[in-house]
Amino acid sequence: MSQSLTRPHTNGAAPLPADRLNPTRLARPSFLLNPPFSYSTAVANNAWMEELSDDQRRPDVRRSMIQFMELYRFLAADALVFLLPTPRNGHLQDLVFTANLGAVMEHLPGKNTVVISNYTSPPRRGETRVGRAFFQSLGYDTFVSPHKFEGEADLKHLYDNVYIGGTGMRSEAATYEWMEETFGARIIKVGIRDPYLYHLDCSIFPITRQDTLVCTSLFEKGEIAQIEEVTNIIDVSLDVAYNGICNSVRLGNCLLNASNIHELKSGTEDYAFELAKNRRLEDVATNLAFEVCYFNLSEFMKGGALLSCMAMHLNRQSYTIALTS
Repeated sequence: MSQSLTRPHTNGAAPLPADRLNPTRLARPSFLLNPPFSYSTAVANNAWMEELSDDQRRPDVRRSMIQFMELYRFLAADALVFLLPTPRNGHLQDLVFTANLGAVMEHLPGKNTVVISNYTSPPRRGETRVGRAFFQSLGYDTFVSPHKFEGEADLKHLYDNVYIGGTGMRSEAATYEWMEETFGARIIKVGIRDPYLYHLDCSIFPITRQDTLVCTSLFEKGEIAQIEEVTNIIDVSLDVAYNGICNSVRLGNCLLNASNIHELKSGTEDYAFELAKNRRLEDVATNLAFEVCYFNLSEFMKGGALLSCMAMHLNRQSYTIALTS
């Protein structure tokens, strides 16, 4: 095992003062996004993309930027949003999907530690150096996972030191064992088995500190029992999981979700499935005193991704907001 993978990367710089403010310590929601300057679908690296021809999945550059800017504008109105620079000649087709870049170990007292991804997907492996350099520039202690790991898309933070980690497709169980030993985390490990739901954010979404959306039909009974020990499960069906109900992001009292329903023809099967997902999410939101905000991200669906893929949490201040008295 290379020591360079397991030790913090500081470039020899002196550690920051303990009271140095960073985005994770900020008392406002903070996210990391990347404008789609290098976004492409040249390499089909997931099951959704493999079903499309080269022409069908080729994104419209102008529409991609417009759709990204709508999401950015909404988040930036109430949160600190960093924009990850796109390196010149990087050929990083998926850099826009920053949720895979790494995970902030927010449970640590210093709130100054980031684990950078060690990608399984070949076209994404160049993103590791980009993420490490970015977080180093902000003064974070950066670790590159010594095992395969694809960021917070596979590691969902519930509260305190409790996480759920997905294994089997893009991230390895050994990653979470290393995190438990190195950072004192408690990680419930669950298998990911459906090639269309290849990251954990496709099947699990922590909606509050106490409640988590889970597509229980995707997991074994023992895994569900472990999840039930640490959170209240709100079950969602496989159909609405396929349509992205768990690929949501919370901002304050609003649930952000991707929906292209206005591009779909009423009466078609695709329209019916998308409508069912939206109605289920709205029902959950109403019960918990949330609002729902939808964004058309159809150009990014061509890359097999939805909204949660496009925003990396630098903190989870939204989860400190009390929704009801």
